[in-house]
Amino acid sequence: MSKGREAAAGGGAAAVLLRYLREQNRPYSAQDAFGNLQREHGLGKAAVVKALEQLAQQGSVREKVYGKQKIYFAEQEQLPAASDAELRGLDGEIAERSAQLQALQQSCRHMEAARPVIGATFPELKDLNSSMTTPEITREIEALRKDCASYTEKLERIKSATNHVTPEEKEKVCREQQLYRREWRRRKRMATELLDAILEGYPKSKKQFFEEVGIETDEDHGVVMPANT
Repeated sequence: MSKGREAAAGGGAAAVLLRYLREQNRPYSAQDAFGNLQREHGLGKAAVVKALEQLAQQGSVREKVYGKQKIYFAEQEQLPAASDAELRGLDGEIAERSAQLQALQQSCRHMEAARPVIGATFPELKDLNSSMTTPEITREIEALRKDCASYTEKLERIKSATNHVTPEEKEKVCREQQLYRREWRRRKRMATELLDAILEGYPKSKKQFFEEVGIETDEDHGVVMPANT
């Protein structure tokens, strides 16, 4: 493309952008303007950026920099002044929107105030709000199924084992345990009585006597006699 055609294209882009910014009368970045006008006018991004910078230098649009981004909007003083009828229309629209906003805010306040009353009147609603959702229930069921399958497999392994204890063997072990426990208790009582008799004439403490003789008790090793079954 020749320099003359590039200049003509640039001038056309500037005119399109200036008309667009004045009609919309709102700020746009170069990217936004390019996206909005590309399909209708076939403008390239480089042409849009160049045209906006040119319009800013000419004073036709204003340029504001926010960080790394530039924003462009029409120069307000060059826009036609609104008529009294247009201003009254805008005032009416503002009043209407303000009334709608107040109504919505009032409705929100009523809903917030009614929430405790609704919860007290309809306790099932509170239960529903605190209950699990369908996806949560589905995940919980799947986890329970896996646990059930694991326990079932463990139970089958136990059932199929060949080293089960018979009732007779269990009874024999219990009788032997009772015998050993009685003997343990008897011997401990005898040892305690004998040591108490010795300690009556021993000048030192019981702990010192045990250390000198080398006696170790059940308590020293954390041993507790099994309870009766």
